[in-house]
Amino acid sequence: MTTHGLSGDHRLVITRWSAISPFGLGRSAFQEGVRAGRKTVTAVDAEQWSVPDDHACLVPDFSPRALLGKKGTRDMDRVTGLAVGVTAQLLAEGADDGASVPTGEGTGLVLGTTTGSAESMMGYTRTSMQKSKPFLVDPALMPYAVMNCAAGQCAIWHGLKGPNATLAGGQCAGLLSLNYTRRLLASGRAERILCGAAEEFSAARSWIEHHRRGRTPADTVLGEGSAMFLVETAGRDTAERPPLAEILDVRSRPHARGAVREALAACVVDTLQRTGLGPEDVWAVVPSGVHAQYAEQEADALHAVVRGTDARWVDVTGLLGDTGAAGAAFQIAAVLSIADADPEAAGKLALITSVDRDGTVACALIRTGGGSR
Repeated sequence: MTTHGLSGDHRLVITRWSAISPFGLGRSAFQEGVRAGRKTVTAVDAEQWSVPDDHACLVPDFSPRALLGKKGTRDMDRVTGLAVGVTAQLLAEGADDGASVPTGEGTGLVLGTTTGSAESMMGYTRTSMQKSKPFLVDPALMPYAVMNCAAGQCAIWHGLKGPNATLAGGQCAGLLSLNYTRRLLASGRAERILCGAAEEFSAARSWIEHHRRGRTPADTVLGEGSAMFLVETAGRDTAERPPLAEILDVRSRPHARGAVREALAACVVDTLQRTGLGPEDVWAVVPSGVHAQYAEQEADALHAVVRGTDARWVDVTGLLGDTGAAGAAFQIAAVLSIADADPEAAGKLALITSVDRDGTVACALIRTGGGSR
């Protein structure tokens, strides 16, 4: 689904963000990692993880209980902990200087995911089948076996009473969530939206990917993490939260298997035309570049569109691995991290693209705002 770009008093801007990633906890760790080009691949501890992968990009020493405390985290799965934790970090910013983010009914949350927690879903199903009767399962585990658990827990933990939505979009989930956020704000359903995506590393996900690729060698290691952005209407209660970027447009299209190049090129050209911009205006190009069979086509499409320009190319997957649903959100966070350290980047345009192997391409065009918050 596509939407028109917004203008005038309806411009949508990102005013805060945070991330939990293989770089570490928080926005500062992410910024440092991206700017340094630090790769995060590490050996998988065979005693902790029963997986076919030897290496992964993991959030260092992460556990929901260690991050959020003992209360309410005994049965919390990894993806929920990532989402609740990154939301807490975003909301905590500015609290000390009186610029805290309002919660309550005016604030909603949109979270992108692949399937929620494959580990929780498969574990719950396995337990039901192993018990003498299928209903003899721990009821405390059931909420985590539902796809929208992480988004719901974010709202419960942090008092977010506005719209609460989960979008299952795989690799494109971060951009699809951003588009849905635009629709909610444009229709007046909320005053502000916490928009992000989350993906966990787990035994279930690792084995699913292992069997999905069959005998084909893995082209990148699995990663995990979550990024969250505060999206608001420019000029409305944002005086204490200067814009870090303006969301100009977000678009998506289906692709037939093997025809990513044409679908993505058309999606990007359409976005540029509808915003009245050209390839020469693009400052940074940030492709997803995850799956080898599509990464080359994605790169070809983008090179064809921005050929002859001096656009900067940013590789996020090379640093963080295949972070699944969190991938596009990390791509946006990378743009904000780079722009924040470069005064000359203020007002520049960044093109973020994503390709999901199950039939979707998406792109977003954002204008950096400059200034750290």
